[in-house]
Order: sequence, then C-alpha cells, then structure tokens
Amino acid sequence: MRVGYVRVSSVEQNEERQIFELKQKANVEKFFVDKVSSKSAHRPKFDEMMNCLREGDELIVSEFSRLARSTTDLLNIVDSLTKKDVKVRSLKEQLIPLLLKANLC
Repeated sequence: MRVGYVRVSSVEQNEERQIFELKQKANVEKFFVDKVSSKSAHRPKFDEMMNCLREGDELIVSEFSRLARSTTDLLNIVDSLTKKDVKVRSLKEQLIPLLLKANLC
C-alpha cells in the first residue's frame, strides 16, 4: 500500500497542497496528517502511521522535512522502516544520494 505522511506546522496552515501532490504524483492510497511543529516530539498521526506500516508498504512524503525533525531523525526513521521492509520515498529529494553522503550505503 502507498501511504502518505503530511505535516504542516500549525492548525492555520493548509495541508491540501501536499495531499494533492501525493495523490497526483504517487497515487497515495492512505494519508496520515499532523498539524504540529516539527519541534514537537508528540506527533499523534506519525505514531499511528509508524504502527500501521507493514512489510511491502511504501511511505511517501512531499519532502523529507515533513517527515523528520533533523537528518539524524530522518536516518533513524528510514532505518526503522527499512527493517520492516517498508520503502521510503520523497517526491522532492532522492534518498540514495542522502544515504551515500552519510556513508550509510
């Protein structure tokens, strides 16, 4: 299943652009949407999504800044999902060059 994670920093911000992009460019089937700052460690829909993802799923985000709070956080999330055999993809950035730069491949 293609799963999309969408995050905006506040309740006032609109998540529709990210949702539209994920639907149009990646045929995302299920969405998890958080309206919280990335500085917040408590992201309820993120936690729900991490528990929901299963082997063979693909997590797609518009850009990695929507998923992680830092590069270290991103690498930890990707590592955790890779161990579950879940693919992670950003529409904006390519993951392999990022991992090569961090000497993780």
